[in-house]
Amino acid sequence: MRYYSFNNYLGDRFGAKVRRLSLAAGFTCPNRDGTLSNEGCIYCNEEGFSPFVAKDLSLARQIEESMAFAVKRYGAEKFIAYFQNATGTYAPVAKLKETYDIIRDYPDIVGLFISTRPDCIDSSKLDLIKRYTDEYEVWIEYGIGTVHDGTLEALNRKHTFAESRSAIEKTAERGIKVGVHVILGLPGETASDMMETACRISDLPVSGVKFHVFHVLVNTRLEAMFASGKIKLLDMEEYVSIISGFIERLPRECVVLRLVSDAKKEFLVAPEWMRHKENVISSIRKRLEELDTYQGIKKEGSK
Repeated sequence: MRYYSFNNYLGDRFGAKVRRLSLAAGFTCPNRDGTLSNEGCIYCNEEGFSPFVAKDLSLARQIEESMAFAVKRYGAEKFIAYFQNATGTYAPVAKLKETYDIIRDYPDIVGLFISTRPDCIDSSKLDLIKRYTDEYEVWIEYGIGTVHDGTLEALNRKHTFAESRSAIEKTAERGIKVGVHVILGLPGETASDMMETACRISDLPVSGVKFHVFHVLVNTRLEAMFASGKIKLLDMEEYVSIISGFIERLPRECVVLRLVSDAKKEFLVAPEWMRHKENVISSIRKRLEELDTYQGIKKEGSK
């Protein structure tokens, strides 16, 4: 096994076909509601990847429609409720409990995954989320992007890597699994910078990494920057090379939650090669095989 895929992890954990249900709980983001900024990250357009963000559907309806689709399309037997949109912990604790508790109405839901910002978590929220760990597979996924604060500032992320590190450590201390979202190909970052991100993340209590291609969606500030020639994107060969090196530096037990981003075809401006996800995944696997390399080979002390 060249890398520890999410499918392999779920098979090991549940012995059944498990699919994530991407849900929009109606939360917003402090980087868009004026708390930190009104502008958001330069690349943000939730409609570009979410099935429900532009639809006025209850969580129950989202779950039921997603379950029916997953059973028909993938033969799914069990499910993970994935609060993907906006900032999944950006609400009072009572509201978060009311939101997350919907999973108790569906016996075939075995997991609770929450995507959020590292600056939108605190002890009371972590204590709430920890309560679900007795019954469910529970992960918090933090959008950290990179370990380089200069890049985070250029993206208008409005948080630092120190905040990411603190959130990761506090979450893991409570026995909640931590996933991190990393973006490869960020403006101004070299391959060496991205390998530094890999090494620094691999020294933290991170259970999984989800990879994003730095890409351009319509109706974002990034679209205008790209059109003016200010932004250079990775080509597929560069991405395959960089992610392979990143994987080599991850601990063997760290789950690769995803190898390449998803975006709705009508929203994606560039890179064009991202539309061919299976080709990208195949190329990554081929490169690892050709180099006879694997996850953890460059991580000292990896199991």
